[in-house]
Amino acid sequence: MENGTITYTQLLREDLGIFRVTPDNGVPDFKAGQFLTLGLPLESKIINRAYSIASSPENKNFFEFVIRWVKRPIPGRLTSLLFNAKEGDKISWAKPTGSLTINDTLPNGEKDTRRIICIGGGTGIAPFVSFAQHLHNIQDKREVVVLHGASYVDELSYKQLLTDLENESIDKGNDKWNFKYRAAISRPQEWTNRSWNGHRGRIEQFLRYDDAGKSPLEKLVGEKITKDNTIFYVCGWQGTIDGTLDYLSTKNFVTERNKRKDGSYEVKFESYG
Repeated sequence: MENGTITYTQLLREDLGIFRVTPDNGVPDFKAGQFLTLGLPLESKIINRAYSIASSPENKNFFEFVIRWVKRPIPGRLTSLLFNAKEGDKISWAKPTGSLTINDTLPNGEKDTRRIICIGGGTGIAPFVSFAQHLHNIQDKREVVVLHGASYVDELSYKQLLTDLENESIDKGNDKWNFKYRAAISRPQEWTNRSWNGHRGRIEQFLRYDDAGKSPLEKLVGEKITKDNTIFYVCGWQGTIDGTLDYLSTKNFVTERNKRKDGSYEVKFESYG
């Protein structure tokens, strides 16, 4: 394990926060979509847990994370320590790892130019914030759509950043930077969500077809979503994964874990519950 310092904390809700960790010896190279194992001392041992990195690989100043404080059914030991930590506290970390990374080539070696659709439930948005910033930094020309589902408006942790990236796409034109962001709130009837005027329901419902045979996602991108023009990346609770795969499996999309004999697939996912 390496050493670092908690250099920034921001509570979005009582149980949701953004944290930055500055490594003592600098941020190592990693790929957008990977996770980092953090560790804090509890009594005589170190408690470790892995969290997806929200910052981009080009950011060599710090790692950033959006983390939920696990309180039920049993309080999470690491998250409880983290939410009680202060800026300036020391923290340990292990090297970045994980396979929920961006495909740049197809199995046949050709460049992967498919549309990238990212579906994040709750804090599962983190790897896709890293995706978006990285693809923007390298001036990638692929179309990128980030969909974020949450229960409450104040859980849309990167709403401003992702909205700004979409506005830049609108200003510059899709030939320069092709990016779209949409969010869904699953509890619109709650008082704290009274100002919400966007999509209501679970985020995977963006894939559901209406009576006219079109999904909100297809209306957003302006064409039919097929396994030849789109690859999906999904991260969140198992319910988000299952709900997304239920829609995609009927359209002959297959996952990386069940790839075809030629190595092709259209869905990569990572579940944290």
